[in-house]
Amino acid sequence: MKSPSDAAGAAADRTLFNRALAEAIAAPDVRSVPARLCQACVDLLDVTGASVSLSGGPGLRTLWWSSDPVAAELAEVQYTLGDGPCQSALGLVAPVLAGDLAQGVDARRWPLFAQRAVELGVRAVFSLPLGSAAVATGTLDLYRREQGPLSARDKAFAFPAADAITFALIRIHSDAAAQAGSDEEELASWLEGAESDHEEVHYATGMLMVQLGVDPHHALARLRAYAFAQGRTVTEVARDVIALKLSFDE
Repeated sequence: MKSPSDAAGAAADRTLFNRALAEAIAAPDVRSVPARLCQACVDLLDVTGASVSLSGGPGLRTLWWSSDPVAAELAEVQYTLGDGPCQSALGLVAPVLAGDLAQGVDARRWPLFAQRAVELGVRAVFSLPLGSAAVATGTLDLYRREQGPLSARDKAFAFPAADAITFALIRIHSDAAAQAGSDEEELASWLEGAESDHEEVHYATGMLMVQLGVDPHHALARLRAYAFAQGRTVTEVARDVIALKLSFDE
């Protein structure tokens, strides 16, 4: 049973969380709401950084916002490898909470990602799916430099924050669709616009399909494998392929 001081602390946290959610959601520009909610997670929770990534299907993933370079690098590493907590959260449409990437189950589950994350000074990553109960359209990703689980207190804010980010993205999508209906020159949807961040990868994948005579899945896998072997991001390697500085002969 919680003591009176525990109950008072929980009530104070609820008030703090509700105020933070309300202030973020009330932002005049709805496109800033996901970033505001992400930053609120960093400010209020026992985490070091956060990011929001969007997914347009297998192999299509892009970073919407990150709190710092390490959060962005974690997202890029998972995109390069096609593996990691956020990829698992997308596939499972469920939260994936990795409390210690340096050892144990989490290190064995994603060995390559875990190795790179530890090299970046990251010990714990928590990925919460965005979207509906059936389909994940992105993830809210939190990371911490110290190992340990996401506490019940932190879950009490992070999970509603992920829901609020989903609603904000739906509203952004709806606004973009309405605008596209009135102006054919602005047909690009919110996700299409976000995916442009990885256009180089899509182009390079197409070039490898021709060079190797393989399907898109295998072409992207070759691109990712080469990037990992060279210690580079898949976007960096894709730029070399497009510039004809790099070719895959077999």
